[in-house]
Amino acid sequence: MKIPFEIRVGMRYLRAKRKQAFISVISGFSVLGVMLGVMTLIIVLGVMNGFEKDLKEKILGTVSHLVVMSHSDRLVTNWSALMERIGTFDGVKATTPYVYGQAMLSTRGRVRGVIVRGIDLDTAGKVISLPRYLVSGRIDQLAASQDDVPGIIIGKELAAANSLRTGDLVQLISPQGKRTPLGAVPRVQTFRVVGVFKSGMYEFDGNLVYMELPQAQKFFEMGDGVTGIEVTLDDIYRAPKLGERLSKALGAPYWARTWKDMYINLFSALKLEKIAMFIILTFIVLVAAFNIIISLIMLVMEKSRDIAILKALGATSGRIMRIFIAQGMVVGVVGTLLGAVAGLAGSALLARYPIIELPPEIYTISTLPVSVDGMDVLMICAVALTICFLATIYPSLRAARLAPVEALRYE
Repeated sequence: MKIPFEIRVGMRYLRAKRKQAFISVISGFSVLGVMLGVMTLIIVLGVMNGFEKDLKEKILGTVSHLVVMSHSDRLVTNWSALMERIGTFDGVKATTPYVYGQAMLSTRGRVRGVIVRGIDLDTAGKVISLPRYLVSGRIDQLAASQDDVPGIIIGKELAAANSLRTGDLVQLISPQGKRTPLGAVPRVQTFRVVGVFKSGMYEFDGNLVYMELPQAQKFFEMGDGVTGIEVTLDDIYRAPKLGERLSKALGAPYWARTWKDMYINLFSALKLEKIAMFIILTFIVLVAAFNIIISLIMLVMEKSRDIAILKALGATSGRIMRIFIAQGMVVGVVGTLLGAVAGLAGSALLARYPIIELPPEIYTISTLPVSVDGMDVLMICAVALTICFLATIYPSLRAARLAPVEALRYE
């Protein structure tokens, strides 16, 4: 394939001669700057994607993709029929009823507020990841009471804070209490710890208590009602649309709430942080672009005689302009390709080897999670090439406007 004239001339100008060796050095630094900028962007965005993915997996392992609740009295009574109806919708993978309430856990003179979740042992495992998170005990032990004491499963942080182990007895106090002629009396019930789970999220591990659904209904005096229906989907990103469809189809008093609605502030903050980091790190590429501008301006000054001769031989201003654009873009393309390769290689190393270790008690993970998104890589490369192209415009216009007579007058 024949190389275009403009690219051949531009490549010749890139090769160092005695008088323009310094210009070639600047071009080399420009390539290095573009490469470092692209590499840093790919690795940093990959790490941020990894954090977001890891956080999302931990949240969705404890919280379902979508929840259907009732507006009226906050209780869903005909939940079996409602589960069957929800299961007929396209995209729904599994459903399970749940009970949600607040209580106080009392043990060894310590009292701590906790979130109580009642789960259906037959269907909960298809929606949440509690069986996979257990570090001791089994989920079916919630149904087996010992000495008429029902069982609960607590988070690892909650167990550590209260020095609890499997088999210990605790008391749960319901703030709703029981109504008596003397007024409301707090409801107190003894439970046995039959398991401990670790999800990796301190919010869950330090506050969640699981118990069997009938026991939770009894504890909160809910009768046959439940708080709502948890739903897991084939595709978590279809949750907003499916939630709207469910709300319209089920009608009042039912409404649907998705995982994005529950944690909108968290994921919005992560998205904003990712955009801010992208903008900040793009300045590395901008610094390299200034080197491209400087090197091309110096080259135009050095090659003014050559430009004048080319114009005298019939080269148009557009062709002269394309010569220097081609030269600048060679720097941009080489730097971007090297940066992309280095960024992908660096991300692969961080993902495979524990090069950077993190304290798990703070970050819930021991190493940096890395998840490189192909669209992010393409966007980074496109932005880098666009910046490099814009950097070539002014020097190329200056070369194209050079008058042959003025350039050769003092030669």
